Amino acid sequence: MKTLLICTDGSHYSQEACRYGVWLAQQAKVAIKVLYVTDLRQFQGPVFADISGSLGVQPYDGMIQQLQEVEEEKAKFIEEQALTIFKAEGLLDRVEFIHQTGLLSDVIEEQGDQADLIVLGKRGENANFAKRHLGSMLERVVRSANVPCLVTSRSFHPIEKVMIAYDGGESSQRALEFMIANPVFRGTSTHIVTVDEGQGDDVATQRLSQAEAIMDKAGFNPIYQLLVGEVGVVIADYVKTTQIDLLIAGAYGHSRIRELLIGSVTTELLRSCPVPVLCFR
Repeated sequence: MKTLLICTDGSHYSQEACRYGVWLAQQAKVAIKVLYVTDLRQFQGPVFADISGSLGVQPYDGMIQQLQEVEEEKAKFIEEQALTIFKAEGLLDRVEFIHQTGLLSDVIEEQGDQADLIVLGKRGENANFAKRHLGSMLERVVRSANVPCLVTSRSFHPIEKVMIAYDGGESSQRALEFMIANPVFRGTSTHIVTVDEGQGDDVATQRLSQAEAIMDKAGFNPIYQLLVGEVGVVIADYVKTTQIDLLIAGAYGHSRIRELLIGSVTTELLRSCPVPVLCFR
């Protein structure tokens, strides 16, 4: 892992995402890109089309210019806010702030290709008004990204206990490889969990044996757990009772673990788990 891309909108969740970026940068020498995207849609709304038709093009252009000026000031404030966090930890020399106008998911496709990990808060600037809702662009970002996405929680906590929701699929394999390849996780306590949803103990046990062989070869000694029940419920319960600091799982696969961000069960898991989730497609 050489480069982090941290998405920010100036919200509380964004500040916590930056603090997770600080923690990662302290564990490994990585470059940090902090990205703020001005939403292009605010300059293209139907209200402006109506105003333009009623008042003429000139007032419309003036309003757009004023909005752009406000956005430039907002971007400066967000930049200062983010850089202050990294400066306090002596990491300012590693940070590059990027401001673009467009759609976050589209910009992520471009910027994400130059990063090894994307970090973003699970909620955005409207979190206080919609406390049970995830960020409006979260699913699109994770879908469009070609690299893992760390979806951070409301409050930063150092990562000491890591849990991998393992189902033996391709994204689970990628999660194990990522963990093995990055020294960030060498000092953490690791739990590898698989869930028997009724397919039989042998299948689930074989999955755990597969993971054990991979981790043993890499010199890891995790705790292995076989859980029985509904995936979203038993994983959320395990995270809470074991005081896990980071949940790692696949996204957009065929099993219910790999389909982490699809469906009511997995959406509820993201909402209810008070810890960051590292998603692999």
